[in-house]
Amino acid sequence: MAIRFRNFTRQVLNVEQQNINNVVEAALLAAQQPLTLPMIAALFQETDDVSHEAIARALESLTEACEGRGIELVEVASGFRYQVREAVHPWVARLWSERQTKYSRALLETLALIAYRQPITRGEIEQVRGVGVSTSIMHTLEEREWIRVVGYRDVPGKPALFGTTRQFLDYFNLKSLDQLPTLAEIREIADPQLALAPEASAMPHEMEALTDAESSDATASDETPSTTEDAV
Repeated sequence: MAIRFRNFTRQVLNVEQQNINNVVEAALLAAQQPLTLPMIAALFQETDDVSHEAIARALESLTEACEGRGIELVEVASGFRYQVREAVHPWVARLWSERQTKYSRALLETLALIAYRQPITRGEIEQVRGVGVSTSIMHTLEEREWIRVVGYRDVPGKPALFGTTRQFLDYFNLKSLDQLPTLAEIREIADPQLALAPEASAMPHEMEALTDAESSDATASDETPSTTEDAV
C-alpha cells in the first residue's frame, strides 16, 4: 500500500511539473522580449504553490527538449528567450525580405572600444583610434540602444561617458560583459571585426552580418588620421 501511494504521489508531482513546463514554455513563446525569473514566477499565484526550484526545473527541461531541434532556449542579459539556432538561420532568414543592415568598420571599432573600455568618452575613443568619430556613428549606436550615456567625466567641459546596454548584450547573445573574449584572444583573431564574438564557431548571425561590412564598405579601411569618419 505504501509503495502504491508513493508511486501515485510521484505521478501527481510529474503531472504538476509538466503543467509548469507548459506554462513557462507558452509564456516564453508568447513574450515579445526575454523573461526574467521574477517575471516567470509572477505568472503563478500563491495558491498555485509553484516554487523557484520548480521553475528552474522547467527551464532546464525546456532547454534539454530543444536538443536536436532548430530552436534553442538561452539566457541573455535581459532574461530567457527562445531563438533560432545558428545552424538553420540562413534558411529562416529568408522569411524577411528586407536587406540586413551592415555597418562600417569605423562603427564596429567604436562599439568595441566602448564595450571594452567603458566608461569612455568620445574624445578618448578618438585618441585610441587616431581618427575622429562622426556624430552619425554615435547616433546610430544610440538609436540601436547599444550604448548610452552613463555619466560625465569630471574634467573641464564635462564630456559624456558612454557604456553598453542590456540590448547590446541581448543582440550579441551575451549574458554579461564577462562573456566577451579577452584582449589576448582578440589579438589572435586576424579580422578585428570579430572582436565581439564569444568564439568563432558560435558567432551570432547578427555579428556575421556586421563583419561583412568591411568588404561592402572598402572606404572605411582607408582612413586618414585626424579625419572624421561618416560611414555608418
